[in-house]
Amino acid sequence: MEFENTIGLETHVQLKTRTKMFCGCLLKTGCEPNTNVCPVCLGYPGALPVANKEAVRLTVMSGLMLGCEINRHATFDRKNYFYPDMAKDYQISENGSPLCLGGGVTIETPSGPKTIRINHIHLEEDAAKINHYAASSGVDFNRGGTPLMEIVSEPDIASADEAIAYLTALKEMLVYAGVSDCNLEEGNMRSDVNISIRPVGETRLGTKVEIKNMNSFRGIHAALEYEARRQRECMAHSMPTVQETRRWDGEALETASMRTKENAHDYRYFPEPDLVPVALSDEQIEEWRRLLPEKPEDRRARMVEEYGIAEYDAGVLSQAKANADFFEAAAKGLDRKVAKQLCNLYMSDVMALLNESGKTIGECALTPDALRSLVVMAAKGTINGPTLKELLPEVFEKGGDPEAIVKERGLGAVSDTAQLEAFVDQAIAANPGPVADFKAGKKAAAGFFVGQVMKLSKGKADPKIVGPLVAKKLAAL
Repeated sequence: MEFENTIGLETHVQLKTRTKMFCGCLLKTGCEPNTNVCPVCLGYPGALPVANKEAVRLTVMSGLMLGCEINRHATFDRKNYFYPDMAKDYQISENGSPLCLGGGVTIETPSGPKTIRINHIHLEEDAAKINHYAASSGVDFNRGGTPLMEIVSEPDIASADEAIAYLTALKEMLVYAGVSDCNLEEGNMRSDVNISIRPVGETRLGTKVEIKNMNSFRGIHAALEYEARRQRECMAHSMPTVQETRRWDGEALETASMRTKENAHDYRYFPEPDLVPVALSDEQIEEWRRLLPEKPEDRRARMVEEYGIAEYDAGVLSQAKANADFFEAAAKGLDRKVAKQLCNLYMSDVMALLNESGKTIGECALTPDALRSLVVMAAKGTINGPTLKELLPEVFEKGGDPEAIVKERGLGAVSDTAQLEAFVDQAIAANPGPVADFKAGKKAAAGFFVGQVMKLSKGKADPKIVGPLVAKKLAAL
């Protein structure tokens, strides 16, 4: 019997706010444990929460970015459970009436575009962090109370590849909207993965297994691949799949059982009595909608049309908003031909410099104006290709005005034909051996003379002019 996967993701995203969800404690990483805390986030009896308006705004903007319907009357609930990372023994969340409903994320698959539907997005507080040591464990409440947005997909995902495509597109849109850094290494974005299998053609969902707190795309892909195989093997040996929570062992590359899976009623949800509902007007929602950035897929299409660059290049540039912003600032006012040259330089040399240095485009000394200046000078023939390649790393590292550097150092390209012919004659006269090779039919010897002319001109000759001159002189011998 042939089976198919049904996969749904519950993606938790820490919101980019200055303070916590229900108190005024600052959100700062790298602090000593339990230093950014107060009676509210420590769960002291009698401490009263106050909702963070900025967290509400960022959640609504996420919903608008993803095409959700915004709930004008959202309410908070208590999710009751006992665990050391939640001092109150309950988590303030949204169960019955979340902020955002519906929506979806479109991904590319081998069969064409596919939309992964979103069930809802709700807002809640993050738990504290449990640190395990050799002989003890400790709880750090600095993270406790962080505004956390949970994006719950429908089980529309059919493979590990589709899951990663969905998460990649989701991360891209949230970063574009400025709602979160979505830094997986810092735990800004993590997912609970739900997977079941069913016979092809069956509409009823199979028995669901949840894999908790996955914080890397590579781990999610490997865990889904493994779990799909494991469940198929269970079916092949007539072993029932148990509804349970499992964890991913990155060293053994397998999932392991943690506990049987809870259902919603196990958490005894009930309305949070200390918080009033979130009431949103149409005017407020429209005001936030106007703050939305251009969607990544729309930006890619526009960049292809406006600058004449390849779809692949537009896709790579737009993956990181900072790269796309930098490129577009540098390309402002350029015609399509020069803009394409700028894109080629950014995709090759600039990206290489970023990778080598470990910096982002915002951390280096290169500015959009400086990059535009380099490309324009090269397009006009003011400098040649080798000079451009020589100057770019320097300006990347130290900054500066490329035009002033070229003028100060006398790096302008030599394009005077008479001067270049003199260099060609000098190179031919000084190298009778390669001349003889050329006459003997070794046409590659012409490249040697181009190199000699470049040396004589101290790298300032334009190779596009030198090549034909060398060919003409050698043919006349």
